[in-house]
Amino acid sequence: MPSPTTISVEKLSRLFGTPGCPTLIDVRTDEDFSADPRLVPGSVRRPHASVSDWSDSLDASSAIVICQKGKKLSEGVAAWLRHQGIAAEALKGGFEAWSAAGQPTVPDERIPTRDQEGRSVWVTRARPKIDRIACPWLIRRFVDPGAVFLFVAPQEVEAVGERFGATPFDVENVFWSHRGELCTFDVMVEEFGLSTEPLLRLARVVRAADTARLDLEPEAAGLLAASLGLSRMFSEDLTQLEAGMSLYDAFYRWARDATGEAHNWPSAKAGGRP
Repeated sequence: MPSPTTISVEKLSRLFGTPGCPTLIDVRTDEDFSADPRLVPGSVRRPHASVSDWSDSLDASSAIVICQKGKKLSEGVAAWLRHQGIAAEALKGGFEAWSAAGQPTVPDERIPTRDQEGRSVWVTRARPKIDRIACPWLIRRFVDPGAVFLFVAPQEVEAVGERFGATPFDVENVFWSHRGELCTFDVMVEEFGLSTEPLLRLARVVRAADTARLDLEPEAAGLLAASLGLSRMFSEDLTQLEAGMSLYDAFYRWARDATGEAHNWPSAKAGGRP
């Protein structure tokens, strides 16, 4: 009989990476985390012992709490969050069950150093089109929901990164950029340990649209058209990014759930209406 205070790995696997996913909180002890420094995608580390301090400032209506085995730490933190009015559940079996099920995990060493508010900060060229919207979407949905993105003049990206502690991406001569035929989105999917079938499928579409190889994937032309349309609709980069989040949410759900579905307007009989 399922516990009313827990959520299964299977159910969480359908939620993570989607806009409706609850806030994911990793409360493993430092010892357990050091032994396996990977994270459930999109989760943020919080100390279980000080939950009464940080729960007041948690901006969330629902949460899933993850400890090593899904026992006392996650149950206790989830109970405390419910006391604070947040709908919270513990991940059944904890991080061990998630990992044993072959679900993707993000290496902590790949996540840039966070700022004082616990956010990773990234910087890239202004006036994004495809890769520079796709990558922030991937980071916010699967790596760091609170990530900050700075869009600046192309020639200032690296200098801004140095002065403001931001990680540059999608520019030449940096770690997070194109590699051979791969675009930056491809690189992030691989480096962040997110090589699931849906994200690899989406990565091929992004690569095809971003590198003018529309023959690689039939959907690439649609992504290119939508991306260029968004860039004309919005003159402010962050506003464009927010609109682009929904675009990539839709492409991800297609890549995960709908690639085998076709659409037509069939009639009940020749020349008639259904």
